[in-house]
Amino acid sequence: MAGALNGLRILDLTSVLMGPFATQLMADMGADVVKIESPAGDTVRGIGPMRHAGMGAIFLHVNRNKRSLVLDLKKPEGLNAFFELVKTADVVVYNIRPQAMQRLGISYERLQAINPRIIYAGLYGYSEKGPYAGKPAYDDLIQGAAAVPSLVSLASGGEPRYVPLTLADRTVGLMASNTILAAVIARYQTGVGQAVEVPMFETMAQYVLGEHMAGATFEPALGPTGYPRLLVQERHPYPTLDGHVCVLIYTDRQWETFLGLIGKAELFRQDPRLASIGARTLHINDLYRMVAEAMATQTTEVWMARLNDADIPCMPMHDVDSLLQDPHLLAVGMLQPVAHPTEGQVTEIGVPISFSGTPTLPVQKPAPQLGQHSAQILQEAGLTDAAIQELQRLGVTNR
Repeated sequence: MAGALNGLRILDLTSVLMGPFATQLMADMGADVVKIESPAGDTVRGIGPMRHAGMGAIFLHVNRNKRSLVLDLKKPEGLNAFFELVKTADVVVYNIRPQAMQRLGISYERLQAINPRIIYAGLYGYSEKGPYAGKPAYDDLIQGAAAVPSLVSLASGGEPRYVPLTLADRTVGLMASNTILAAVIARYQTGVGQAVEVPMFETMAQYVLGEHMAGATFEPALGPTGYPRLLVQERHPYPTLDGHVCVLIYTDRQWETFLGLIGKAELFRQDPRLASIGARTLHINDLYRMVAEAMATQTTEVWMARLNDADIPCMPMHDVDSLLQDPHLLAVGMLQPVAHPTEGQVTEIGVPISFSGTPTLPVQKPAPQLGQHSAQILQEAGLTDAAIQELQRLGVTNR
């Protein structure tokens, strides 16, 4: 059975993480994603560890189910070959600054003239409508601009820190895949494509402000910014006698049940701090401190059993090593041993979503070598063997 996006062809000009993550999401659902790389290849190919040059671990995890085509778009022959591909493509995705795309000669207007149905999706730092247009952007910069390190500092009482994840890249990648597919649906209604913009800063500002605008939502303000429950210092995994446990006690029932577990059932009716979710939010640091004190009296195993029996949301705290051994992830196939044709045995990160009628394709095509499919893709675009050999001779493509 074909994937949900079978028949959708995407020309992927993106590199590093944000764009490749967005296009892999669609490749996993069956889209034919052609990853177009310069002769030097995607920079992330060089980030180790790796068994062979150009096949680093991070690259493997954001480029599966794609085909790799080498094209030097700075040479006219490479640009002309790209325009041939555009004729039968549905989407062109890029994550360099729009000004650089204009210098390459790959504007929406030019592609629209070749293929009126093309969707031209730009993923970059800041909207072209504002004064930050054209500024360079990376995950760390966008986290900072969107107040993430400041929130970490408020919550921890320490120095501002970036979240140790590529939070902006991954979030904007998700937004980009949603936006592209919405444009595809709109094209079914209108018959024509369009240009879409997915800016990192605005996306992350929406992400942050949805919770932390708080009192500033109203005019005049009804209080300060910041969602107190997320910012108190006692919101953290709780130490037990032999590890840590993650607990979230949220509803009236959960608080009443938990207080019964620790022998303080009467507090739920007597303590005004527990009277409502609003009262609890105002006093959440005190309440979380009470939870922390209780957690410290037993082992993780004991608390997990007691909390699970009471139907109070809880999980043990993993580190990355123990996450790789999580029995649930293993049972649902999120960590799959795969024999890569060039890199040997690797662990593939599975696809978290599922369809009842159209399968996802987590390991159909492992991440490709640089230019692995160049000749094949150019042949599909109608280039003759002689024309492809000439592009190889000129260094426009490889293989």
